[in-house]
Amino acid sequence: MKIKAPFFEIGPKSYLYGDDILELALAADAASEKYDVDIIFTTPVVDIRRVAGATKRIHVFAPHMDPIRPGRGLANILPESLVAAGAEGVMLNHVEKPLSSEVLAETIARAREVGLTSIVCADSLADARRIAALHPDIIVAEPSELIGTGVSVGDEYVKAAMDAVHDVAPDILVLTAAGIANGQDVYNTIIAGADATGSSSGVAKAADRAAMVDEMISAVRRAWDERHA
Repeated sequence: MKIKAPFFEIGPKSYLYGDDILELALAADAASEKYDVDIIFTTPVVDIRRVAGATKRIHVFAPHMDPIRPGRGLANILPESLVAAGAEGVMLNHVEKPLSSEVLAETIARAREVGLTSIVCADSLADARRIAALHPDIIVAEPSELIGTGVSVGDEYVKAAMDAVHDVAPDILVLTAAGIANGQDVYNTIIAGADATGSSSGVAKAADRAAMVDEMISAVRRAWDERHA
């Protein structure tokens, strides 16, 4: 299923594990259906098969992979194994798992080869332009200094990020994030012109994670509909 704007990315990173991951995935699945908003759920690798098997609407992504081929590669993440486990895509080059330019280009190519959607992180506008030239499916434009702070990017950054990517490749979807802590942050980002936004700690550390997911996805739908009214 092709991801379309508006969409949202939830990445629990290592804040959660086990049954908490599955509960969050089910909450995301319900919100995706309720508001007709695509959700990328970037789950820990060990939970991909479980989450993919229990959900219907969300797009299950891996948080990383290696550009290896079947054979040797102890503890590396084989692209084909992600597909076999039920992943639809993979996140690459997060600030917590950076890749060199050469390795990133090779890994995007391997994702394309096995049919995985690629979502690639860029921590500056210059980085976003460079990565756009590699033609991933989605670019996450988020200043690394704001990740996990609860301070979100402003309107000017959203517009600059969209322009930086689309000047190089107009067909790439652009997600702008970092510091998304509540529904208002989500609304502000989408209304400013982003195709998408997302949250990790804002969801994973919420007192009621399911309620926070509902609040954020509701805000995506509301802002998008107002933009296109």
